[in-house]
Parts: sequence; structure tokens; C-alpha cells
Amino acid sequence: MSVPASVPVSAPPRIRDLIRTAPDGPVPIVHAGPQAVYVAVGDRCVGLLGRHATGVPCGLRSRIRGFGDWSCSWAHMAGGTLHVDGIPLMVGRAVDVRVPPLDHAAIPHRTASPATGAATPQAVVVGLVPPGVAEATAPPLEAVVPELLGRGTGLTPEGDDLLCGWIATHRAAGVPTPEVDRAVRAGLHRTTLLSATLLDCALDGEALPELGRFLRAVGTADEAHRAAELEAVGGSSGAALLQGARLALDALAGDGSRSRVGAA
Repeated sequence: MSVPASVPVSAPPRIRDLIRTAPDGPVPIVHAGPQAVYVAVGDRCVGLLGRHATGVPCGLRSRIRGFGDWSCSWAHMAGGTLHVDGIPLMVGRAVDVRVPPLDHAAIPHRTASPATGAATPQAVVVGLVPPGVAEATAPPLEAVVPELLGRGTGLTPEGDDLLCGWIATHRAAGVPTPEVDRAVRAGLHRTTLLSATLLDCALDGEALPELGRFLRAVGTADEAHRAAELEAVGGSSGAALLQGARLALDALAGDGSRSRVGAA
């Protein structure tokens, strides 16, 4: 497979605008894998995604089958265009990465029906939730954000993914979470650049398409299928996102106006 002279990509609007306004010059490569390359543009992480990559909301979508023939050794900005290995990434259409609207008044009180229960989050993710979080006496989430931020392994630690799921679900329901937002923003420096960027995306109501499909399916016959689809993302990222979303749904079903995990 030959390396192309240029690559057409689609982009989430905020990433498109970030690239257009970024100053010329080299940008660091944060990670290069077989299906995705991540670079640092300012204080954000931007991905060049192959056709089989996870559709992170900070990524440029392409039809590239893989990056095996790329050196992925350098990247730079020039004239509002990101280049990887000297290859310009030409932004065309916009991609909507916002979570769908969710009527929290219609959320069933038992989001984990017997059918949905088949997609139980992995034990490693359940272990991230501090004791008492799922109870009516649970502390406000902002009190445990420091315990979750950066907790886990890899480019996106599981604790961060859980927070992304919780925050994005509240954004979908239109329920503000100012205390949690402040706690997360204050601790972004404690995690990886990619994870901090994804948390920023969640704060702006942006998320993986699998999470969006799960939220659309809440309370329907399709919920179990969409939960399993979300859980299958990555090694543990999808399971953590699902856990965070379910904690948020349980809180919203009890009282959508409170920024409290497990509120009754």
C-alpha cells in the first residue's frame, strides 16, 4: 500500500476550527498505532483515524486502511492544515460528535433491565467506583473526581472514561454539573493529553458514537444491544464509559437536577 500525496478527512467542528487557527510549526506526535495517529495541537490531542479506529470526538476521520506504510515520525502545521509525515490532511465535511438529546424525565428507574444486565461492565471498571457511590447516601461526584482522574492505565485511564460517560450523559439530558465540571478542569493536568482532551469533549457534550447510540436506546428494546456495543470499545474504555453513563442515568432517574451519583 502506497502513501498518498494528501488525505481527505472529515472533522468535528471544534477540531476543524482548532486546526485552522493553529500557528505554523512542528507539532509533537503523542502516539502512533496501526489505526490511529495522535498529535498535540496546542493543549489538545488530535487524532488521525483510520477507517477501523475508534471514533473519538477529537479525531479526523479518514478512509485509510492502516498506517503500516507510514513512518509517523513527524507532524507539522502549515497554513491551517495539519501534515503528518509531510502529507496534508485536507478537511472537508464536518462530523457531528455531540451526544443526542435525552429526556431525563423519561429515563426508566431501572436502566439495567435483565436484558441490559448481560452487558455488565468489567470488574476492573466496577472497582473504580468508590464505596457508597451507588447508594442514596453517595457523596457528590466532585468529591471523588480526584480519586478517578488519571486512575487506570493506557492512553485513556478507566477513571477518566467513567467520568466522560457520566458527564456526557448529563449533557445529553441538559442537566448542568458545575461542581463536577470545575473539579475535572482543575485536575486535567493529572492525566494523559488524549484523556484530558476527551474529558474536555465530554464537558462540551461530545462523545463516541457508540455512547450516543446507547443513550438513544435507553428504555427501548435496543438498549441491551447498544450497551454491549459500547462495552466492546477498546480494552476497558467502553466498559468504563458505560458504567459512567449508567451511574448518571440512575442519578437522573431519581432527580435530574442534582449533580450527585446515585442520588435518590
